[in-house]
Amino acid sequence: MAWGRRLVVGLALLGLVAAVSALQQREYQRIKRAPQPVPRRWRRQAEEGSKKEESFEAELCKDKDAGEWFRLVAGEGDNCRDVIQCTSSGLQAIRCPAGLYFDIEKQTCDWKDAVKNCKLKNKERKVKPLLYTDEPLCQDGSLACGDGACIERGLFCNGEKDCNDGSDENSCDIENDPNRAPACDPAVCVLPDCFCSEDGTTIPGDLPSKDVPQMITITFDDAINNNNIELYKEMFNGKRKNPNGCDIKATFFVSHKYTNYSAVQETHRKGHEIAVHSITHNNDEQFWSNATVDDWAKEMAGMRIIIEKYANLTDNSVVGVRAPYLRVGGNNQFTMMEEQAFLYDSTITAPLSNPPLWPYTMYFRMPHRCHGNLQHCPTRSHAVWEMVLNELDRREDPNFDENIPGCAMVDSCNNILTGDQFYNFLNHNFDRHYDQNRAPLGLYFHAAWLKNNPEFLDAFLYWIDEILANHNDVYFVTMTQVIQWIQNPRTIAEVKNFEPWREKCVVEGKPACWVPHSCKLTSKEVPGETINLQTCIRCPNNYPWLNDPTGDGFF
Repeated sequence: MAWGRRLVVGLALLGLVAAVSALQQREYQRIKRAPQPVPRRWRRQAEEGSKKEESFEAELCKDKDAGEWFRLVAGEGDNCRDVIQCTSSGLQAIRCPAGLYFDIEKQTCDWKDAVKNCKLKNKERKVKPLLYTDEPLCQDGSLACGDGACIERGLFCNGEKDCNDGSDENSCDIENDPNRAPACDPAVCVLPDCFCSEDGTTIPGDLPSKDVPQMITITFDDAINNNNIELYKEMFNGKRKNPNGCDIKATFFVSHKYTNYSAVQETHRKGHEIAVHSITHNNDEQFWSNATVDDWAKEMAGMRIIIEKYANLTDNSVVGVRAPYLRVGGNNQFTMMEEQAFLYDSTITAPLSNPPLWPYTMYFRMPHRCHGNLQHCPTRSHAVWEMVLNELDRREDPNFDENIPGCAMVDSCNNILTGDQFYNFLNHNFDRHYDQNRAPLGLYFHAAWLKNNPEFLDAFLYWIDEILANHNDVYFVTMTQVIQWIQNPRTIAEVKNFEPWREKCVVEGKPACWVPHSCKLTSKEVPGETINLQTCIRCPNNYPWLNDPTGDGFF
């Protein structure tokens, strides 16, 4: 399952689909085995049967893409489990395992309840634009729709169907978008505003790896509340110090529901970074893939309004975005981020690679493929940093175990079962970064994974303490602090006095809010629920939500 929902399953082979009748098949096989001369009438029947089979296959396969699975019979039950595919050696059939149906649009088996297209035999046939023709069909600055009509080039792949046949939105991946971002050009992309490299592994400032501080970013997703506050206090207890003498720091991607905003305020006061993870945390992954620019703005810019108001943050420090389920929202998400002045995204995953990738700006083409099941990566240039999630190597013994896919979130590395395994996993992935190009090591969690597994938490805290004790060149910093270093690279010797890393170096004193208001609120947008909002400012009239993020009742 991708992020707790989707399961892509190995499919059981059923054998080839026969298009001719069983009687014809038996007769034909008997003829083929017969040693004596074959009567002309039987030869004719066999040839006719073979031609019918070939004709049947040709008719089935004439409009199918390479590798496309489709149904012979639509409907629920076994019909929704069975699909076939055209191959060079004939028709291939598969059946999804029990409990699963085949999703025609996603082209994979999925849980029965998640598949809504059992009545469809084929994927929707989308008309493609005429982007590459022997002779130009349109004047400069315009391109041809699938029906030959010409529209302005900039209208292609902008999220709106401008062609009558909708073809301008049907060929929009990084290879085909006519308005796609160009490949990295280091002569144009220069620090501090832009950073890219052809394969994503180049160290900013061309520093030798031995002079680069190893940055580690710990992040937590979802609500901050009484379920995890004590965990965070134990981890960030003021005793764990970076080599510059400052407290280690983390980044929290906060979602709205059930968040205690007085705790967010205290977390921020301590010098940790607060970023947004949406208001609703909509559990439909497709929502995030297909959301409009306005949808994204309501979810993320709205969440920033809520955080700033109810956690009383006034320093404009909420600049990061991570989408729920790590579902990338394509150009719409990044257009929203530009319009709403967000600094960085941390949603895009890069497949496991050695050496790992450095963060990059989205002015130029991503230095890696769009990784993940049906992900919707941006294709155009955007003035946004990408704090890319390098997959972690989860092999127990990298020297002997065969290669297996990596995992982006630590708690999705489902083969970690003991504290010792987790400790070895952390050391191996640290070495992969430290011994190669020192790209920032990202350790991304949901707090419950550590809280519900005390053995993992003990191993993690022991590992952090060991790293800090044994290395004078390793820093646990926030996402924004990583970007500040990339924009202004400093050597290990220089970074101890690097001013952006000394902000809120050691924070002492009393919390800004001892006893928060506990507001029991309702909202027209969340009917039938009374939700508790904890904040140090006065209680609002309504529970803040998408169309009323301030809670004032003005929609």
